[in-house]
Amino acid sequence: GLALRHGGGAAAPCPRPAAAPRARPAASSSASSGDGGASRAPDTSLFVPVPLKPGLGGAAEEDVGAELTRPLDKGEVLKTLNKFYKRKEIQRLGAENGLDARLFHQAFISFRKYIMESSSVSADLHIILNDICCGHVDDLFPFFLRHAKQIFPMLDCMDDLRKISDLRLPPNWYPDARAIQRKIIFHAGPTNSGKTYHAIQRFLSAKSGIYCGPLKLLAHEIFQKSNDANVPCDLVTGEERVFANEDARQAPHVACTIEMCSTNTPYEVAVIDEIQMIRDPARGWAWTRALLGLCAEEIHVCGEPAAIDLVTELMYTTGEEVEVRNYKRLTPLTVLDYALESLDNLRPGDCIVCFSKNDIYSVSRQIEARGLECAVIYGSLPPGTKLEQAKKFNDPDDPCKILVATDAIGMGLNLCIRRIIFNSIVKPTVNEKGEKEIDSITTSQALQIAGRAGRFGSSFKQGEVTTMHRDDLVQLKEILSDAVPPVKAAGLHPTPEQIEMFAYHLPDATLSNLIDIFVSLSQVDGMYFVCNIDDFKFLADMIQHIPLNLRSRYVFCTAPLNRKEPFVCTTLLKFARQFSRNEPLTFDWLCRHTKWPLAPPRNIKELVHLEAVHDVFDLYLWLSYRFMDMFPDAVLVRDIQKKLDNIIQIGVCNITKLIRASQSAAASGTAELVSEDFPLSGTQKDARVVSERHGAASTDALSVAVEGAGLRRAKNLRPSRLGGRQDDLKSYGRGSLANRLLREGLLTQEMLRQLESEWQDQHRNGRYGFGSKRDDQHSSKETRKKRK
Repeated sequence: GLALRHGGGAAAPCPRPAAAPRARPAASSSASSGDGGASRAPDTSLFVPVPLKPGLGGAAEEDVGAELTRPLDKGEVLKTLNKFYKRKEIQRLGAENGLDARLFHQAFISFRKYIMESSSVSADLHIILNDICCGHVDDLFPFFLRHAKQIFPMLDCMDDLRKISDLRLPPNWYPDARAIQRKIIFHAGPTNSGKTYHAIQRFLSAKSGIYCGPLKLLAHEIFQKSNDANVPCDLVTGEERVFANEDARQAPHVACTIEMCSTNTPYEVAVIDEIQMIRDPARGWAWTRALLGLCAEEIHVCGEPAAIDLVTELMYTTGEEVEVRNYKRLTPLTVLDYALESLDNLRPGDCIVCFSKNDIYSVSRQIEARGLECAVIYGSLPPGTKLEQAKKFNDPDDPCKILVATDAIGMGLNLCIRRIIFNSIVKPTVNEKGEKEIDSITTSQALQIAGRAGRFGSSFKQGEVTTMHRDDLVQLKEILSDAVPPVKAAGLHPTPEQIEMFAYHLPDATLSNLIDIFVSLSQVDGMYFVCNIDDFKFLADMIQHIPLNLRSRYVFCTAPLNRKEPFVCTTLLKFARQFSRNEPLTFDWLCRHTKWPLAPPRNIKELVHLEAVHDVFDLYLWLSYRFMDMFPDAVLVRDIQKKLDNIIQIGVCNITKLIRASQSAAASGTAELVSEDFPLSGTQKDARVVSERHGAASTDALSVAVEGAGLRRAKNLRPSRLGGRQDDLKSYGRGSLANRLLREGLLTQEMLRQLESEWQDQHRNGRYGFGSKRDDQHSSKETRKKRK
């Protein structure tokens, strides 16, 4: 809702309202779900009482009450108040007025404190308090209720709040789109089937059009492709505006990230890419907004067939029909019957897919130790660096023939991959409640990644997929053979206008609390869910103490940043603080804060910091398009961001040197590799991290640490995804760890002898390293023989 509009909207005739949604089972929701009609009981634990100060003045007021009756006996008043609290009739009256047991108790505690600590109260309350000492306890209820509504202002406007948070007819939010009859065409098919190609061809042939994609890389690709085809096209992302025309005149075509699409600009053709992301717990609302709100004669939707039914039902509520065009994969994809098992078996065109940075570092070093060169791509790399690494890997004349990547390759990059190799098939995820879990990759994720092999038009006419470890191959085949579950619900998110209306009724509530109450009261039908708002609330709480108006505060809280990056979060805090003082954030200020200029990284820690600085520059540019006067130096910042991109590229090209430097520092106790929330690849990564963090430690101690990590991972996996592998998981981590580490290239015979020697020295000197008692328990004669 805060996206800068790309052009103005045309005047529209009277819109037709959306049809009532069809009855269907309610979809699971990350925050709330509705029954289509009945009001939901609010979660009153979210209602924060407004503090009221006791009356300390008002001598004249007190005299009036005392003259009419007598001075209050606070001891008698306290007894009477407690009697009032225990009355069942009073509790029933409270419930009828919106005070459940929790609110009733909080309101009474506040009411009692207010009376007992006030030196004076209003004349009417003074008189009643004297009267009820004679037995008229119930007469106090109107005064109690008045106090309750003062500390819980939402009690007086609950009906209004419910209306504001009623999300049951999202199509009606877009009157311009409802005023025209749109044609919806769903291009359904797997990766590498040509579905998006056909939609883009229609986009290029139209008089005007908009492309909405999930990534900056995809928007940039369509922007480039359009202008190369002599179709003037602008680029709009959260951080960047590029005009095709030199005079900054708006072009008839625009390629944008989906959050930035305009819903009031008319187009002939719109393309919505990766429509299955409408179910995304965090970003799904952007696809819902585009699908329901884009003002285009033709809407071309591209994505998995699993989303066809939901899109059809959503369009039924708008009175629009959906034409489905199915596509098949253009090149064959084969799941191999054997795992790679050793990096010695790598071939040109191979891509090893990992699900953690530490695994990326480990695998890339092992590959280069074998005399092979590899490209590296992971999510937190800048887009320019990703493109350069992809170009390096794709270049037939470049000696780099191996790619090590995360699932960031699943979309947005054109890669010439012969074979996809899954280093692991478990991945950290965030569930519908916003909780972190480790689970096997889904069928949709596996197909998206595996489908990158054998891209149509590349030098490889067919694709292959396998795993690094033999045990994972059986489960990967099961995952790939499963049907992709249908997309059941579309995401929604409160708009700034809705939050502003909430704030009007609840002026003393924090933004985080407003959002919580909104979600608690919101009603959605079974086709929708409210997106996860944890990141929004995290930022809202972080800047709550800074004086900002509500609209500015909302914008800062929607800033796209990773809350796991302390440097970026700290920078946002400083931005908000200086913004609140009406002091512009200048180029010089930003250079001082980031210590620009920066040198190429010498180790992994410095590379990670450079990536965070790049994100800070992104954050500045994002804010500069929303507060141009306060972030005035976007051009200068973009220039140094390009220079920083080149510096990061140098670091990534030398990544194995950085890893060696980091490991040397870790061995000397001065640094350690990047820590992550999840142990992912079991034996390899856990053993490596333990060895790097503790230097010379016994192989028995390593075995204990690795087995513990492996068993923890196994416990975190859901039984539903494990199938028949429970027995395998029970024995996870057993056997000769030394042999496994030697086989994977993580240990050499010389390193093993040194570990043995140093551990024996520690043992003789009475120093056992870490976990000494457990070391003794797990070190048998047979184990020592194996180790020797």
